[in-house]
Amino acid sequence: MNLLRALASVSSMTLLSRILGFARDAIIARAFGAGVATDAFFVAFKLPNLLRRLFAEGAFSQAFVPILAEYKNRRGEEATRVLVSRVASILFVALAVVTLLGVLGAPLIVLVSAPGFTAHPDKYQLTVELTRIVFPYILFISLTALAGGILNTFSRFMLPAFTPVLLNVAMILAALVAAPWFDPPVLALGWGAFLGGVLQLSLQLPALRRMGLLPRWDWNPRDEGVRRILKLMAPAALGVSIAQVSLLINTLFASFLESGSVSWLYYADRLMEFPTGMLGVALGTILLPSLAKHHADNNTQEYSRLLDWGLRMTLLLAAPAAVALGVLAVPLIATLFHYGEFTARDVEMTRLALVAYSVGLLGLILVKVLAPGFYARQNIRTPVKIAIVTLLATQAMNLVFIWPLKHAGLALSIGLGACLNAAILLYKLRAQAIFQPQPGWRPFLLKLALALAAMGGGLWLAMGGEARWLDYGFSARALHLAGLVAGGAGVYFAVLWLLGFRVRDFRRRGA
Repeated sequence: MNLLRALASVSSMTLLSRILGFARDAIIARAFGAGVATDAFFVAFKLPNLLRRLFAEGAFSQAFVPILAEYKNRRGEEATRVLVSRVASILFVALAVVTLLGVLGAPLIVLVSAPGFTAHPDKYQLTVELTRIVFPYILFISLTALAGGILNTFSRFMLPAFTPVLLNVAMILAALVAAPWFDPPVLALGWGAFLGGVLQLSLQLPALRRMGLLPRWDWNPRDEGVRRILKLMAPAALGVSIAQVSLLINTLFASFLESGSVSWLYYADRLMEFPTGMLGVALGTILLPSLAKHHADNNTQEYSRLLDWGLRMTLLLAAPAAVALGVLAVPLIATLFHYGEFTARDVEMTRLALVAYSVGLLGLILVKVLAPGFYARQNIRTPVKIAIVTLLATQAMNLVFIWPLKHAGLALSIGLGACLNAAILLYKLRAQAIFQPQPGWRPFLLKLALALAAMGGGLWLAMGGEARWLDYGFSARALHLAGLVAGGAGVYFAVLWLLGFRVRDFRRRGA
């Protein structure tokens, strides 16, 4: 398997999903603006998203995929099928219980996650109603992640990467078509999220059936593989989902700030998720099965080389994304969201949050590449300790930054916390002799810095004044932004090419 080709495939599907995600958010911004209705929906949807990371893409996947890869490589097809069925049975029951508790306990959930809403009874009640609608999403999307983990372990990356497109399509249709039929209209977004979860799960089941791995009911919580996964999953929940936990706490802080703060953070976070998903999630997805295979084979040299490749690819692709987000904050926000009820002030407030987030983009993506270096070895203790330190440091920074910087201070604390997390993960990987850097890092970083400087300077000059972006029509914004993105990418990769970088240097075979 060519890892560079796999990365391109996963990233392209993620790009499609993110483009539709931005279309979804632009439609929501135009229809609902940034106020009571959107604050209520984003708070209601945040906890299911957090639980999705805990049960699905985060702790569960990091615990499940290494064990599944071990069964696949060492124990054969029948043992692998049994493990899949038993894990699916346990997961379904646990998720059903969590979903029921979430629906019944929605008032308490909103009280804890956004206590500031209690000062506005209508806003609080709307958030409770939306929470009850969207909470079952956790059941469907977590089972979807189980299916995706199986497909990824067998190097079927395309379908799981495409699946999120369906959520965006469902929510776009809810905002454009269904909203007028609901009172208040924002309830349609909740039902759109619910439908999106159903569609995503439905898409992946036929693929599992064709592979002979469609789960069957097999309740056996004492199974060796199930117990090992559960043992790994419990502490991994904190280690992998630290950024989401911090975002949830940020929502709590933001609920006490002026109306719109939750929405400004949400829109900035959505822009951050574009490179984080395309690069961080994609790299983590393709690295984990290969790292687990090298660990099972006790091939420490290939394990270290694969991590080195992942780190270089992260810096090569994520660093220019961070610079571009910081420089092009207003063009991006204005082009995507500055319509209808989304005002010039909303653009400025979202810009402050986005620039603050961009400071930590590299750290956010590096965590998704470095953490699998431990999880593939079924080492949970080290990342958990690092996660606890990071969480405490992030909340300390929240208390410091929120007073002078308001909502932007909350975004800055997330980014700096991610950088701290990544730095400690890298230090521990080297200290434990898991990762040994390959030769050539110093010239690599120097050439990268030169290319970034050329790109950043070119974007700043070509962007023009930020005020003009508020006066542009959609066509002018879109054309100018497309030119900036294409030109910036062209300058960056042209400089790298002149400095000796070639695509063939980054090709690598996976396990």
